[in-house]
Amino acid sequence: MSATQPAGAPLVLEERVDSVLTLRLNRPEKLNALNLELCRALVHALLRAADDKSVRAVVLTGAGRGFCAGGDVNHIRDARMRRSVRDFEALLAAGKEVTVAIASMPKVVIAAVNGPAAGGGMSLALACDMRIASDRATFKQAFAQLGLYPDLGATFFLPRLVGLSRASELFYTSEQLSPAEAREMGIVYRVYAHEQFDEETAKLAASIAAGPPLAYRDVKRTMIGEAHRELARVIDEENRLQLHCFLSEDCAEGLAAFFEKRRPNFRGH
Repeated sequence: MSATQPAGAPLVLEERVDSVLTLRLNRPEKLNALNLELCRALVHALLRAADDKSVRAVVLTGAGRGFCAGGDVNHIRDARMRRSVRDFEALLAAGKEVTVAIASMPKVVIAAVNGPAAGGGMSLALACDMRIASDRATFKQAFAQLGLYPDLGATFFLPRLVGLSRASELFYTSEQLSPAEAREMGIVYRVYAHEQFDEETAKLAASIAAGPPLAYRDVKRTMIGEAHRELARVIDEENRLQLHCFLSEDCAEGLAAFFEKRRPNFRGH
């Protein structure tokens, strides 16, 4: 997959093999960082997949060398410099739509993490029903480094996967996990050599697609079930707190430090 995106290329590539639909985030030059346009394109693709009865499994992955670097820091910095709450709110709202579309879809969604998954990118993977990883993948809850709050349902999914104590550590330290560490922790189902990753992803997705769709739908519904309302509530609270952090001086400092490649000096205001 090319490292640069041709002008006018779709932001989400849709690749169909039998009953498996692969949705590939397509901003490779930005490590598939999430901006408003990409989030909206992904929501539409997910909703189409949910409605298409011929689709039995969905794979979510990234173009180029990254899965998803999280929110587009250039977009966030620009909005913060303008103190544009409206622009940032629109991005957060679109992120919520992505997460809810994955969680409410009556089909198994597999995150094929082919490279770095940081911040909202890791949260996006957590929202999926299964996660597999290339041995070149990394996982990082990077929000604290920017003075921001986790989003896309991270505070809902991560404690349920790894426990409250370990989730807290990942949020507070921004520790980067290797694929092996993520698997040991229960975040990742399998880790594959990068050279075989596409092939192994296709095998797993085909196996899931060949399974009983009604049973899978009901398993997913049972496990999430009433938690749908809780998920939406948690994301709304994440977004509220994210906006509070966005307007803080700590966020401005975190963004400045990121671009200046230095340690931030947070002051708590």
